[in-house]
Amino acid sequence: MSQSATEAATPSAARLRKGAWYQQPRWKRLFAMMVTAVVLAQVTGEQGVRGDLFYALKENFTGTGIWVWVGIFLAIWLVREFLRDWASALVVKFRTGVWDRSPVVAQGRKVSKTVRTGRYYRWGGMAALLGLLIALPLLVSTFWQQVMVDQIGMFVLVAIGLNVVVGWAGMLDLGFIAFFAIGAYSAAFWTGGLPVDPPVELNNFVVMPVAVITCLIAGVLLGAPTLRLRGDYLAIVTLGFHEIVYLTAKNWTEFTGGPRGASPDRFSIDLGFWSYEWGLDPAPYYWLQLGFVVVVLFLFIRLEHSRVGRAWTAIREDEVAAAATGVDTVRFKLLAFAIGASTSGIAGVIYASKLGFINSEMFLVLLSVLALSYVVFGGMGSLPGVLLGTAILVWLPEYLRDTVDAQDRYMYLGGLLVVMMIYRPQGLWPSRRRQRELQMSQEGVSSADGLGAQPGGAQG
Repeated sequence: MSQSATEAATPSAARLRKGAWYQQPRWKRLFAMMVTAVVLAQVTGEQGVRGDLFYALKENFTGTGIWVWVGIFLAIWLVREFLRDWASALVVKFRTGVWDRSPVVAQGRKVSKTVRTGRYYRWGGMAALLGLLIALPLLVSTFWQQVMVDQIGMFVLVAIGLNVVVGWAGMLDLGFIAFFAIGAYSAAFWTGGLPVDPPVELNNFVVMPVAVITCLIAGVLLGAPTLRLRGDYLAIVTLGFHEIVYLTAKNWTEFTGGPRGASPDRFSIDLGFWSYEWGLDPAPYYWLQLGFVVVVLFLFIRLEHSRVGRAWTAIREDEVAAAATGVDTVRFKLLAFAIGASTSGIAGVIYASKLGFINSEMFLVLLSVLALSYVVFGGMGSLPGVLLGTAILVWLPEYLRDTVDAQDRYMYLGGLLVVMMIYRPQGLWPSRRRQRELQMSQEGVSSADGLGAQPGGAQG
């Protein structure tokens, strides 16, 4: 038999690897999108009745709701699968100016791009953004001011700390809201809001460093026995830590007040010649919160590019290799838990002081899950991504308040997260390092954490 005949009779290796059409990633993604559409149509449609077990199924699968959901998800799939390359090429042409025949215009675009990416452009953009954020309470209603303080600002501080543990050090933490509770109860204790009297009553601003130190100690106590744990085992231990804190706050009524709660003082300043007390208006709390967020971001940006930040990156990518190259993994993992917990302590003090009342039911494990989803959605390891992801996912349920039932709001949030994980698992605004790790893991050229990518580069 000739060589050509042998090649024709023997399937090539590339053809064997290709597989059937329904095994290709594009059609797998379509299947996942359609399943998500059907589930959302069911959970956001008609509710069941006692007399008919299949009433909700019949109404939701025969009505127009399911076709609306299928149409939305099918449109997303078509745009993402077939129009992405065209749109990307269009953006590249616009940025580079290759469609302009005049070389002067092309050179001008090149110079403009250089200026835009310069230091002055970045600092100018950040200054403009900060000015907008300062003026934002004056542009929105009181309701949205409350949302920005009680939810967005609170979760931003918690997510920044959680990003240290999950995004930078690569340790999955499902009980991070426990540190938030410790900060809140620290504010209540040191301002005399608990059933027991403190050794000395402190102003809320003085309580903040005390709460930070308390959360640092709690982070070390959590991190010390979990240094040998990874992945799911670490997540279970951190979940147990949250339950310990939650049940202690709930059942130790002689100290915490239990479900009856506690009443910490509000923020106040008395300099003798000038005094001010924060009241019910949310705007002053927003500006106070914004100031702490800016300070924390500045410190954490410096920390990310320091020796400590590089050590966390090495531990996240490969802890064994990091230890072999001289990184003290025990010390830096403890630092990650402690430093990450500190921002939750600040958030807890501000939250408790603003509301003037706390109890154990305000610190359910659902808040830890939400904080983790905000970090993943925005982009693990990316501070801008964490801020943007938290703002969007906190804003969305509140925006749907008047049009969607309370029990269905988080269903829309879940659908958005599913679509995000299918098409952009690295997050909304990923860090460059994290994005590169994910790509290498998917291609099978690295053992870096690829957010679920299978070993050997297999596409899930």
